[in-house]
Order: sequence, then C-alpha cells, then structure tokens
Amino acid sequence: MASQDNRLDNFIVKLFEIEAIKFGTFKLKSGIESPVYFDLRVIVSFPDVMNQVSALMWETIEKTGCKFKSICGVPYTALPIATCICVQNNFPMLIRRKEAKDYGTRRMIEGRYEDGDVCLIVEDVVTSGSSVRETAESLQNEKIKVTDAIVLLDREQGGKVALERKGIKLYSVITLSQVLSTLERLNRLDSDTVNRTNRFIQDNRFDGPVDASKAGNGSTVPKVMSHKERGVKCSHPLVRSLYSIMAQKETNLCVSVDCSSSQELLQMADKVGPHVCLVKTHIDMLEDFTTDITDQLQRLADKHNFLIFEDRKFGDIGKTVCTQYQGGMYKISSWAHITNAHPVPGPGIVSALAEVGKPLGRGCLMVAEMSSAGNLATGEYTKAAVKMAEGNKDFVIGYISQSRLSTDPDFVHMTPGVKIQMGGDSLGQRYVSPQTAVTERGADVIIVGRGITGASDPLGAAKEYKQAGYSAYLNTLNH
Repeated sequence: MASQDNRLDNFIVKLFEIEAIKFGTFKLKSGIESPVYFDLRVIVSFPDVMNQVSALMWETIEKTGCKFKSICGVPYTALPIATCICVQNNFPMLIRRKEAKDYGTRRMIEGRYEDGDVCLIVEDVVTSGSSVRETAESLQNEKIKVTDAIVLLDREQGGKVALERKGIKLYSVITLSQVLSTLERLNRLDSDTVNRTNRFIQDNRFDGPVDASKAGNGSTVPKVMSHKERGVKCSHPLVRSLYSIMAQKETNLCVSVDCSSSQELLQMADKVGPHVCLVKTHIDMLEDFTTDITDQLQRLADKHNFLIFEDRKFGDIGKTVCTQYQGGMYKISSWAHITNAHPVPGPGIVSALAEVGKPLGRGCLMVAEMSSAGNLATGEYTKAAVKMAEGNKDFVIGYISQSRLSTDPDFVHMTPGVKIQMGGDSLGQRYVSPQTAVTERGADVIIVGRGITGASDPLGAAKEYKQAGYSAYLNTLNH
C-alpha cells in the first residue's frame, strides 16, 4: 500500500513541477476566481506523464467494477487522455464533437455505437460537473447510456454530488485535498496557501445547500432569491418590471426573433409572446422595415406582457451611439425597453446611451461574455464590462454573459446560445442546455433563437424551452 501511496505522491509532485497545478488567482469557467488552477492541457507535451495518467485512470476504472462498451473523453483536454487509455487497453472509443459539421454525416458523436450501448466518460478535472453532464447529454441524445464517469482530479466542490443527482457516478484518481496535503507534506506548499485553498473549496460549492454555519471562514452560503424577491430588492424600475413578468408568467425565456420579413417577425412574436418574458430583435435585419412595425411590436408586448430587447450591441464613440440610439431610421430608444453595448469604447458609451435612455426609463446590458468560439470577450475585457456596469447602475441593468459575474440583485444575467440539444454550428456558435445555463452558469434569463424560430413547431418549442428553463430555475430554489 505504501508503494501505491509513494507512486501517487510522485505523480502529484510531477504535475506540480510541470505546472499542470498552479497556485495564485485564476478565473474558472464558472466565472468565480480560484486560488488553484489545473492546466492539464500541458501534459500532452510530457509523454511519460500521459502514460502515468492513462495507467492510473485505467487502474481506477478496473477497481470500480463498472461495465461499459466504449469510452468518450470530454472535449478537448480529456480527448488525448481517453485516446491513450483506449489505445493502451485495446478499448473502443467515441468522440463527442463540440459542434456538428454542416456536411458529411453531421453527427455529434463519432465512432461505432448502437442504441442502448453504455459509455464511460473520461474527464481531466471536475468542478461543478457541467462538462461531464454536457457530454452525457450529447451521448444520451444518440440513445447511448451513461452511468459512470472517471476523472483524474476531483476539485471537491460538489461536482460529484451534482452528477450523482443526474444518475452519473463519478470516480476520481486523486482529489484536491489529497494534492494539498501531499504538496504541504513534501514542503512544496506553505500552510497559508493550503488553508486559503481549503477555505475557497468550502465557500464555493456546486452541490446545493451546505450548513450555512459551517461555510468556510465563518461566511454563509447566500440564499438563491426567487424572481419575486429579486423584484423587491432591485432598484431599477425596469428590472422590477422584468422580474414581475417572470414571476407572473412563470418564465425566464427570451426568444431571439431574427427575421428578414416584418410579417414573419410579428407573427413569431405573437405566437411565442404568451410564453416569454422578453422578445429580442435585430431590427436592422428586416428587409421591409417601417415605423409601423415597431408600433405593432409594442402592441404585442402590451398584449402578451413581455419586454422588447433590441440586440444592437452599440460599440462606437459617444456622439455616434447617441444618434444611433435615438435617431436614424430605427429610433431604437422610442420602442425598445432594453438594448446592449460593448465596453470597448470605454465608459463614454454608457454615458451617451444613458443620456437618451434614462429619461425614457430604458435599460442597457453590457456584453461581458459571448457564446461564439474564439471570441475575445474574456479576461480583462469581462472585468472592464463588470466595472462599467457597477459604475452606472442607474442605467445598466445587467450582462450578456456565459457565467454569473455578480451577486448584486440589481444585475440581470442573460445567457445566449441556449439549445436543448447542445453542440454548435459551422459558424462558431456554441450551445448549452437550459439546465446548464441556469443551474450551473447562473443565468437569470435564457436566450433561445433557432431552437425555437427554426423549429417545425415554434409554439411547441417555445413551450418546451419555457418549461426547461423555468424548471431549472425552480431547481436552484429547491437547492
């Protein structure tokens, strides 16, 4: 047993030496800042470490006794790990695409499989479990069963419990507490770093409620507020109105009605109106725009009790955006309750838009994160968007984001790129499920486009997304 312990100790130290394990301040996929980061992508440059990872994971798999017919690595870091495991042990592998191609088979899952086959998921690191669950959903959409997953390292922040709630049992080779104790014992980490990391783990969990009195460092776990409670606490009248609509209609769905025909736009808004809190437009896509169209859209908003969000994404100097917002052909400020802006030009863009929108009771969202592959709205860009919002709460009402950026109840988080069948398209759009967007990424509002407007039955699809999004929201309250 001692030899096995020594083997794991040496392995952990090796990961630390090649900087696959780092300590400092890092922003995670979930949006929170962590004192520890696991950059296991680096191991592909160390064949000896790759072989160790493969051997250790296969030994763990054999010990579990779980049965499966194939192995699928979570894209992208776990793909080489899964490949090594399968090649070294002569085992079938499946590959999950991040996005379906618009040619060939157009399949999301590559490889040979049959309905009812059981697949084991391989992952490098688990925090909330969202990546494992996304891969499981893609496999399950192809009628492949998923009952178990193996991870090299469990950060012990609730991903294991969250996955078990979804019927997936998670096994790990090592845990974060094991890493910390090993590195401290071998004088690779000081006690302050270890204690700070342990406190972080206790304070940032994804498996629902922990005893508030036992939350790390004497802190308490914040209660998730209902739409009604959020509405009461919000200072901006427009946000209060939005949450009132969401509570009354029991929906957190925004439909992106991207049409080239005015008739099509109005018909779609009328059809989905009873089931949404927001209708999002790209008004400059219309080939037959007249001011009568926005008049009719406002009447539909009154009829069905929803707000209008013009997805303009302003991004120019103050004087220009001021004119674009209130004038020109579209006169956006006269009919759109909400618009949005990029932080690229600096704070002046918000001041200019507010000069027009504030007297009308309008609101603006900062584009802090985007759903397209390779976008640059990350890191310092996102931090700048948050800072800009916090300095203009009388006009900025929230964010377009892929993660929760603030605990301030005044800020609404709206997440685009939501689709029940996750994946992507040939133009770089990446999709997440309603469940993932709400329960794991912290979305208040899910934005759905082609999943509804491109469906053969848009009304039926709107109802389905409404149910999925609202059920995910209720799940956050129950936890």
